[in-house]
Amino acid sequence: MKTGKFIPRPVKNLILKIVRIPERIKVKIYRAAAHGRIPFPDKAFQKWDYKIHTGRKLNLRHPVTFQEKLQWMKYYYRNPEFTKLVDKYEVRDYVREKIGEEYLVPLYGVYDNWNEIDFDALPDAFVIKCTHDSGSVVICKDKSTFDYDAAKKKIEAGLARNQFYLSREWPYKNVKPRIIIEKYLIDEKSGDLPDYKFFCFDGIPKYVQICSDRFSDTGLKENNYDMNWKELPFGEEGMQRKPSIIQSSSFQIMKEFSRTLSAGFPHVRVDYIVAEGYFYFTELTFFDGGGRHLYVPDKYNRIIGDYLKLPEKMR
Repeated sequence: MKTGKFIPRPVKNLILKIVRIPERIKVKIYRAAAHGRIPFPDKAFQKWDYKIHTGRKLNLRHPVTFQEKLQWMKYYYRNPEFTKLVDKYEVRDYVREKIGEEYLVPLYGVYDNWNEIDFDALPDAFVIKCTHDSGSVVICKDKSTFDYDAAKKKIEAGLARNQFYLSREWPYKNVKPRIIIEKYLIDEKSGDLPDYKFFCFDGIPKYVQICSDRFSDTGLKENNYDMNWKELPFGEEGMQRKPSIIQSSSFQIMKEFSRTLSAGFPHVRVDYIVAEGYFYFTELTFFDGGGRHLYVPDKYNRIIGDYLKLPEKMR
């Protein structure tokens, strides 16, 4: 089946019929399309997926909000470099060249499958990740109590999943599924591992999202700051805010490194983690939240959207 601008008549008819079928059948069709089990045109799926997650109709013809523009970028902007840069292993070469090896999380190994891992050679604590998706992460704090069977099940499920189909983020479609094992990091004093996520537009960091209290009983918190460390009055729907956050002593250098790593891209989010007064690069994200996370108050969806100047189409 062809995808893209041309949608065959049978597919158009199928899409029209979807709106008239029972909800439970729609759910089955959606899940099958989101896992690549049935063919479904990318643009049509994006519109359906966007409606499900935001309750809004997607405007790809004249996008104005940040989320609409991210959806437009998914469909129309196909920079082949992105496939390497979303790969959690391959991106390390890019970061090593741009800012240096010392800002990468120490790596214990990369593997094609679970059976290649020599756990006896690993330290007592480590982190296992799939290189090609989001969410396939297992933390081992102590090998003597580690549930190897549960970890294997989660990682092998991740290896079998193609991240592309979930929201049509095309850079993930051809990433080779692998496993990496990295050093386990935590800030011992606070028991936290805050993320600093710099939202960059044409190589300029505009704001930073701090995700903290990941391991707390009260749940993950999210705060947004401008580049002068003034807290901004918006956030993702449903997210809690922390009353106050002390600026990392590495904030300025993270900001400058974000300029370097984002140069030449219309938009990318540059992420770091901060532990024990030091920081490490973690990933580049071109479609924050899959382009589905709305901000509140609502006006900021358009304010942030104005930062993203859409490039020429590349497809």
